[in-house]
Amino acid sequence: MEIRSINAMRGPNYWSVRRHKLIVMVLDLQEMEELPSNKVDGFYDRLKAMFPGMYEHRCSVGTPGGFFQRVEEGTWMGHIIEHIALEIQTLAGMDVGFGRTRGYGEEGVYNVVFAYMEESVGRYAAKASVKICEALISGEDYDLSDDIQEMRELREADRLGPSTGSIVQEAEARGIPWIRLNKYSLCQLGYGANQKRIQATVTSETSSIGVELACDKEDTKYLLEQAEIDVPRGDIIRRERSLEEACRYVGYPLVIKPIDGNHGRGITVNIQNYDDALIAFRQAKESSKSGAIIVEKFIVGADYRLLVINHKLVAAALRSPAHVIGDGKSTVQELIDKVNEDPRRGYGHENVLTQISVNELTKTIIKDAGYTLDSVIDEGERLILKDTANLSTGGTAEDVTDIVHPANVSMAERISKIIDLDICGIDIMTTDISQPLSETGGAVLEVNAGPGFRMHLAPTTGLPRNVAAPVIDKLFPQKGDTGRIPIVAITGTNGKTTTSRLVSHIAKMKGYRVGYTTSDGVYIQNRLLMTGDCTGPASAEFVLKDPTVNFAVLECARGGLLRAGLGFKKCDVAIVTNVAADHLGLKGIHTVEQLAKVKGVVPETVLPDGYAILNADDDLVYDMRRSVNCNVALFSMDEHNPRIKALQRLHGITAVYENGYVTICRGEWKMRIMRVEDIPLTYGGKAKFMIQNVLAAVLAAHVQGISIEDMKAGLETFIPSASQTPGRLNLFEFNDFTILLDYAHNPAGMRALQNFTNELEATVKVGIIAGIGDRRVEDNNEMGSIAAEMFDEIIIRQDKRLRGKTEEELIKMLDDGIKQHDPNKKTTIIPSEKEAIIYAVKNAVKGSLIILCSDVIPDALDLVKQLKEQESQGSLSFS
Repeated sequence: MEIRSINAMRGPNYWSVRRHKLIVMVLDLQEMEELPSNKVDGFYDRLKAMFPGMYEHRCSVGTPGGFFQRVEEGTWMGHIIEHIALEIQTLAGMDVGFGRTRGYGEEGVYNVVFAYMEESVGRYAAKASVKICEALISGEDYDLSDDIQEMRELREADRLGPSTGSIVQEAEARGIPWIRLNKYSLCQLGYGANQKRIQATVTSETSSIGVELACDKEDTKYLLEQAEIDVPRGDIIRRERSLEEACRYVGYPLVIKPIDGNHGRGITVNIQNYDDALIAFRQAKESSKSGAIIVEKFIVGADYRLLVINHKLVAAALRSPAHVIGDGKSTVQELIDKVNEDPRRGYGHENVLTQISVNELTKTIIKDAGYTLDSVIDEGERLILKDTANLSTGGTAEDVTDIVHPANVSMAERISKIIDLDICGIDIMTTDISQPLSETGGAVLEVNAGPGFRMHLAPTTGLPRNVAAPVIDKLFPQKGDTGRIPIVAITGTNGKTTTSRLVSHIAKMKGYRVGYTTSDGVYIQNRLLMTGDCTGPASAEFVLKDPTVNFAVLECARGGLLRAGLGFKKCDVAIVTNVAADHLGLKGIHTVEQLAKVKGVVPETVLPDGYAILNADDDLVYDMRRSVNCNVALFSMDEHNPRIKALQRLHGITAVYENGYVTICRGEWKMRIMRVEDIPLTYGGKAKFMIQNVLAAVLAAHVQGISIEDMKAGLETFIPSASQTPGRLNLFEFNDFTILLDYAHNPAGMRALQNFTNELEATVKVGIIAGIGDRRVEDNNEMGSIAAEMFDEIIIRQDKRLRGKTEEELIKMLDDGIKQHDPNKKTTIIPSEKEAIIYAVKNAVKGSLIILCSDVIPDALDLVKQLKEQESQGSLSFS
């Protein structure tokens, strides 16, 4: 078994538009193709013994035990590996169920697809499942425990914490998109200029002064005292020699803690004498960055946490530190083990409660109580095991929101405003939260910025509280606000980049601050910030993360879709320009129908009130209307196209080329935008494929509410040039000849270019062409054959984009195609693109047209512009 590749889908993808988190493993099983599961002695029994839980896998049979039935009857090993990957994740506490195993297009090679919760775990499960299957085949013993623990640890290291996760989950439920900005808890809610940010439970609207105050317990206490809030008597010291006097001033029992501590670090409570105070002081010093230590009165009572969001009390919990209760028979260690058997307790944050771990601090606390782990404590005696009540250390929480006295509610809400925190956790010690603190002798111990939500989301007892909801209410106060910006996504085989640029230009003319991605880079407000092929999900996220952008245009190519899915979950408008044979034979896509399914992912992500803009002249694109859940708008070069007429009768929106005009129709009513001959991009109407791009672009603008006047302004000022459409019909007029530079890189693109160049007058047409290594032999043959039709002379160059093939192989493919059409066609082979261009220019006859088909635009553009500049200065240099 050989794993060829493991890719993680993070957005809508070829395998599922709804399930975004999928691992796609390409698995080579050619050596085992004749070894289905029923041909391996004992395989079925070993699998069943190792994974009894797989009985719940229904598989295609549709009933419990269905997968085992398939194994017994005989199934591919790839299919079994899929189910192992799912089951080991479930055993590690991540219940995932979606999986598919499909042929890759090569005999014995499979796409094994399965769901994951955390990407690192999914990738680990992919590799582990192959090893496990190999062990089952060979009959070797295999211990799952190491894999299960490793996956648990990977999940805890990578997952969002309970607080951040709850806010993200609430945002998702309201249709608010989100992006994780780092490997910790920094997340973006919404897109572009409408985004908000959270880091755990600190938001982009949280006062930095409030956070600093909450982190400075001395200042917090001073402000609360000034506001007549009950706080414990205390003192702040920095040196050990000040400790004894502070202890006398405050009086025992004491609490000693660092002034800038958090999450319970360095805190010692119920100190009864100076010796213990000295130890506590030194421990607090170790946890303090500033060196300042609080010595304050230990208040008797229970530990309560009051959560205030947007200055309203939303939840309250009674917290208890990790503890055991004696039964008169069991040792302390046995009691801890019994507590940890509670199914609600798990590793880290995987369950409602966390397992109690025994560390040095635990042993010290037990020793201070007069016991060891081997001691048997009396029945009913409560032994505390941790010095704080945090759930992360095994503590428990009881929801008490409904019994908090109104005076305490009012006090908590005042405190949030005094400290100026939009989200704060207030720690109170009192004997009875249902009575005012002034009557119970309780006190406010601490105000916390970024409080944990876990105790409120899933209390050990009592009513769970959706405390994430008020956070989202505050960040997005307008009803229905999802923090989105308009997204226009564009896909297809040809025309994507030009259409993306044109839509962006029109939106810019409207006044939007546009971010857009193309095959030559990422642009933010017309500034090129990233170069290269930027049509994948990372580039899309780059635009959507930019806080200056309020309109996004995203080119989406097949490569990124197959590698990681889309970089967004929903868009407002999707354009599919066309689908033609290109990149076939790569990544399991072998037919144009499969390619159409890949491209069809984009319109399937359109929001219900958005528009899928489809090419009515392309059968495969038109068929995409069947799988979308949104409005459909069509464009066509033929106003009499029956598909256009059918949608018009339904009062739909269409765009057509009619009587020399680009026209939008609402129903059968026409709104003429411009004469085609007046649109620079179409070269006076000669470039028919550019008219198609214009039709799609004006439809997108129209459904986004952009006026005809703004569309006209955009079309009039969008010039086919090296600056606005680099590599797309860039025409350079020299004194004696003309160079046309275009990105035509597949047979469909070459045919479109041919139709355009047939309209151009020239004494001789010279073509510079190249094969591309990731195309099939027949595709490069066809490129050569079309070139033989188009050009009087051909120069074959081949120094870029070899992609696994040699120069000689690619040159031969093109030459074979040329000879199939015209064995006598004048053909020159010059491998270097630079030398090929210079050769063509040096040998150009008067009135000739040199057509440069380049797949690496920047290099070719730079050279042609350099030659043009030299000519303008009086002489061409060919050095």
